[in-house]
Amino acid sequence: MAGAHPYAFVIHFLHAFSKTHEECELKIVEQEKEVTVLPPKDACKCHKEDLAKALKVDLQTGLSEFSVLQRRLKHGWNEFSVENTEPIWKKYLDQFKNPLILLLLASALVSVITKEFEDAASIAMAVLIVVTVAFIQEYRSEKSLEELNKLVPPECHCLREGKLQHLLARELVPGDIIYLSVGDRVPADLRLIEVTDLLVDESSFTGEAEPCNKTDGVLLEAGDITTLSNVVFMGTLVRYGKGKGVVIGTGENSQFGEVFKMMQAEETPKTPLQKSMDRLGKQLTLFSFGIIGLIMLLGWLQGKHLLSMFTIGVSLAVAAIPEGLPIVVTVTLVLGILRMAKKRVIVKKLPIVETLGCCNVICSDKTGTLTANEMTVTRLVTSDGFQAEVSGVGYNGEGNVYLLPSKEILKEFSNVSVGKLVEAGCVVNNAIIRKNSVMGQPTEGALIALAMKMELADIKDIYVRKKEIPFSSEQKWMAVKCALKNEDQEDIYFMKGAFEEVIRYCTLYNSGGISLSLTPQQKAFYQQEEKQMGSSGLRVLALASGPELGKLTFLGLVGIIDPPRAGVREAVQVLFESGVSVKMITGDALETAVAIGQNIGLCNGKLKAMSGEELDQLAEAELSSTVKNVSIFFRTSPKHKLKIIKALQRAGAVVAMTGDGVNDAVALKSADIGIAMGQAGTDVSKEAANMILVDDDFSTVMNAIEEGKGIFYNIKNFVRFQLSTSISALSLITLSTVLNLPNPLNAMQILWINIIMDGPPAQSLGVEPVDRDTIKQPPRRITDSILSKSLILKIFMSAIIIISGTLFVFWKENPKSGITPRTTTMTFTCFVFFDLFNALTCRSQTKMIFEIGFFRNRMFLYSVLGSFLGQLAVIYVPPLQKIFQTENLGVLDLLFLTGLASSVFIVSEFVKLCEKRCCRRPKHTKGCHN
Repeated sequence: MAGAHPYAFVIHFLHAFSKTHEECELKIVEQEKEVTVLPPKDACKCHKEDLAKALKVDLQTGLSEFSVLQRRLKHGWNEFSVENTEPIWKKYLDQFKNPLILLLLASALVSVITKEFEDAASIAMAVLIVVTVAFIQEYRSEKSLEELNKLVPPECHCLREGKLQHLLARELVPGDIIYLSVGDRVPADLRLIEVTDLLVDESSFTGEAEPCNKTDGVLLEAGDITTLSNVVFMGTLVRYGKGKGVVIGTGENSQFGEVFKMMQAEETPKTPLQKSMDRLGKQLTLFSFGIIGLIMLLGWLQGKHLLSMFTIGVSLAVAAIPEGLPIVVTVTLVLGILRMAKKRVIVKKLPIVETLGCCNVICSDKTGTLTANEMTVTRLVTSDGFQAEVSGVGYNGEGNVYLLPSKEILKEFSNVSVGKLVEAGCVVNNAIIRKNSVMGQPTEGALIALAMKMELADIKDIYVRKKEIPFSSEQKWMAVKCALKNEDQEDIYFMKGAFEEVIRYCTLYNSGGISLSLTPQQKAFYQQEEKQMGSSGLRVLALASGPELGKLTFLGLVGIIDPPRAGVREAVQVLFESGVSVKMITGDALETAVAIGQNIGLCNGKLKAMSGEELDQLAEAELSSTVKNVSIFFRTSPKHKLKIIKALQRAGAVVAMTGDGVNDAVALKSADIGIAMGQAGTDVSKEAANMILVDDDFSTVMNAIEEGKGIFYNIKNFVRFQLSTSISALSLITLSTVLNLPNPLNAMQILWINIIMDGPPAQSLGVEPVDRDTIKQPPRRITDSILSKSLILKIFMSAIIIISGTLFVFWKENPKSGITPRTTTMTFTCFVFFDLFNALTCRSQTKMIFEIGFFRNRMFLYSVLGSFLGQLAVIYVPPLQKIFQTENLGVLDLLFLTGLASSVFIVSEFVKLCEKRCCRRPKHTKGCHN
């Protein structure tokens, strides 16, 4: 027994130890649960020690894996959970919510009740085709968007358990220590605790092209998020320097997440086409009930059996509903989407294509959308008065430096003063250009690109850098001390910075390579030039060089701007001429915004600008009337963008919003059409948008608007053809029923007419190529119904001609002995020929057939030819003669019917000609489209 005691003691000790360990672990778990995310405005005021205490982290070793697991249980992964994605079957069923589809399903049900099973089956097939095509196209667009979003997953360098680890950004939790270096995307919201010359590009948040200087000091006052110099936000980009920070916010608790939540709270508005189709569905429902009511009333007055009259009325109403309309709308939209895909535009939802045709205001973000987000030198002024302009955009070295006014192209030191100025900009520089992108400050990248254009990019290699005085926001200049390689000359300083600071260090100025004494008159001249360049929106840098800092030689001024993208000016001009106003919304200062606005020809040069502060002071009603006349909004935040869009929508505008940053996401979602950039765009902006420009080319918006207008006109053409044909067929049957006449067409012949009415000739009207003049037409009003007054008149005009012609043939061929196969064959063929000529004139509402081109729509030609040959087969092929109860017709009969049926085409073309003449009168130039 004595020998057992030590074991008992050990067991007791282990038991006590494990109990204590469990208690410690529970205590740690409780502590970990207390760790919360820190809002940036609180974190910026914390000292490092307080920060470490609040987030329970050792700043030297980082978090333990145990802490990370516990925190992840509470805070989740560092990513955004998009609203629960709907299952595929639900997305499919959502397609049935269209009122026209519901109307068709109701008519199919009525057909089943009245035992018209063939009608029910054909309607059900039509509905299935429409729904499936629409579903497949939207699904394909979503998939292509997913492909676009399969970017490299963001990664980061994180300190955990004393080791620097390479992790995916989604694994981060609050309290993690992150190391940042040039080119890194910031993986979460961080409070900086160490920085070395850190510059962060926050343009995706603020719209400011210029990177922000970051510090690690404590802020006494927390202003707007753009002023928090010791905090960096998720999704921003490190342009220069390095830093170390503590994670204060992840996933939806980051600033990025705030925008994401605002975006998800926004409802996407209904498109004008959806509204038009809803209205058309209601109109056709009323029309159908009207027919049933009228026929029942007439039958009752004639003393006929009410139930049989109701059955006839219902079957006529079913026939009146154009089941081909949803198919044509869907096919037309799908073809529009496919044509736009070829032009590098991804459309996520079908009806959005057509909404573009109504768009009358485009609000565009400036940085990265209208401009390329690439700082570029555009003007030079040397100390001895030479002026030069610079062509080419971005960091590729393409472009030239032109001496003004002679436009002589300058290279190397062909002009000594310009050469010396460019040389200084290249030497006092830490940026590197690789593969057309800048590593370092964009303004320094612009100076290197300038040197590349002058063939002086390698000049910095002849110097050895001995010392650097870095740029700081207090001194507003940077200088380097260099010596020429392999030469025993004295050291030389190169300086760049704000003009008023650099000029203080200068006693001389350069004149053709010779240093002359700097006079007050010279200083006044430079000051005037600097002011003039600044007022035209340029960021002005002054450059100087010399043996010591107090005795520098002033070399000149360089003007830098983020210039407009190629093709933007032309696109804005075409949009302006077609009645679409373009408004620029930017976080930039007034001068820069106005300079870009004038450069791209906004509002034909008649610019009116408004700041974000002024927006905040206006009441809602006042805002709606004011924003219509403003073309530039500067110093704006995401909330301002949303305010502008809502105000424009209240004023009755259909608004498209283009943007690429996180700060654009909410506005993209709430606009009628949100347009994101495929390459420069952030994931959150692509998620919010309805449409993505794959190549970031603003001018493709113009093609999309053209497509949208063309699609609506094609739908109108189809509606005209279908309704004029169905009204004619209905009227023939109704008249014969009401007047107790023999039926001019039998059931199989009516079925054949229905096939033509809803089949290839009708469908091919939906694929009519977009008319070249479409873009010049003003945007259509949302209130415009598909069935406009002029369209209804044209429908009835065509229907009256078809009915009159067919009844004339029926009367002419009807012998006193009663109806013969020849009578029905002539009447039937006459109606089909009328149909085909009617389709020909319905190809355009405004243009004559020779203007749109006879062979432009190949599909239409093939389908009309097919229908014509089909009709001949029905007349001349014996088995079909039996089915359709027809007989052979002579050549003269066919010629007579062709001549008579062409009357519908001739009259319609004559009406178009008359309309054209009326529109040419000077007073009526407006509103003469479709």
